[in-house]
Amino acid sequence: MRPRKQALSHVRLWLSVICLAIAFLGLSMGSFANAKGYQKVVWVPVDQQIEQGLGSFLKRAFTQAESEGADLIILHINTPGGEVGAADAIGQLIRQSPIHVVAYIDNQAFSAGTYIALNANEIVMTPGSSIGAATPIDMAGNAADVKIISGWSTKMAEAASLNNRDEMVARAMVEIDTEYPGLKEKGSVLSLGADRAKELGYADQVVANKTELFTYLGVQPDSMQTIEPTIGERVARVVTSPVVMSLLLIIGLLGIVIELFAPGFGVAGTISLCAFGLYFFGHYVAGFANWLHIGLFVLGILLMILEIFLPGGIVGAIGFIGIVTGLIMAAYDTKQGLASLGIAVLVTAIVTFLLIKKYGFKTLFNKFILGEVQRNEAGYVAPKDQRDLLGQVGIALTPLRPAGVVRIDGSRIDAVSVGGFITAGTSVMVVQVEGTRVVVQENEAKE
Repeated sequence: MRPRKQALSHVRLWLSVICLAIAFLGLSMGSFANAKGYQKVVWVPVDQQIEQGLGSFLKRAFTQAESEGADLIILHINTPGGEVGAADAIGQLIRQSPIHVVAYIDNQAFSAGTYIALNANEIVMTPGSSIGAATPIDMAGNAADVKIISGWSTKMAEAASLNNRDEMVARAMVEIDTEYPGLKEKGSVLSLGADRAKELGYADQVVANKTELFTYLGVQPDSMQTIEPTIGERVARVVTSPVVMSLLLIIGLLGIVIELFAPGFGVAGTISLCAFGLYFFGHYVAGFANWLHIGLFVLGILLMILEIFLPGGIVGAIGFIGIVTGLIMAAYDTKQGLASLGIAVLVTAIVTFLLIKKYGFKTLFNKFILGEVQRNEAGYVAPKDQRDLLGQVGIALTPLRPAGVVRIDGSRIDAVSVGGFITAGTSVMVVQVEGTRVVVQENEAKE
């Protein structure tokens, strides 16, 4: 009997050891499960307005993070919203990334910012922060068209479903005219604080600060890398805003018009070149413009200048098409490029009309006809009365395209041909004199 008792004791002992081992292993597995175990962490700011330039920066940041072997990206979101088109592209970037993405909200993630956060794998918020109010609005600040709201509501719901979040909550953040019992009344949109967001599954965790965030994620702050936008990318973020795009085009076109009313090349022309240069620089850095677009614009400007010396209008028309094509193709979206250019042309046309009304059309016309301004200090003194030249015959010293120089009775006279091109050395006759403006035509009876 005693050996049997000893055997049972041994069995009980081994069973106890096995149970303890299993319990210990379970605890160990649980602790490892709670530890995130991220090795390479990247911190990326998503702040201010959501626009196309931000999308370009985030694309670079995600590419850099992936190339450096990062396994976690923390998007620090603090934005009032922005363009839904830009947010859509950023959401696609996040969804397609093989890296785990956490959206950290310590202030606000409204409108387009909400959509970006919903595409992340996790959302972490701090007390006092908010998410939601994602109704698209138009340029006037009013709610967008019903079709746009409906489409955006569906996109928000699809983004919410990626991580098993309630789609109705996402729709309640967008749709104004729909009542969602328990969430919002008709005529309002839903926004959530941190605690309410966690209750509804729209925040995976609520932390007090970044320190608690790192603890929750199991991240060592010293090993974290921050990717900031470059100066060029910051400029691109501003320039690619639809409002700034339109403003730059208005300044550029107005500068050209004002320059036509002023002698020489001055401040207006310089500002115009700077505006167009900034437009192309921002879109080039953002990845929307290339050298082809810039080349088309520069070629168009050169052809427009050449039109001053060549009659017919064909060269000028081609130049105008080149300018318009370059500006529109450089924009991130053709429709937006057309809209911004249309606004700029409208404003420029109004200002041009006012300038012509004040200074007269002749000022603008003469600016095109004469290639340079004669000044006393340059040795040129215009005769006060040149009516005695009428009917006289001379020789074209330079080609007249239509402006040029002729010689009459040994004197050099600035003249303009009657519409056509006259080669140098051709005999010409003065057919009209208006003050200092001398008009000539080819003389059929040669000298």
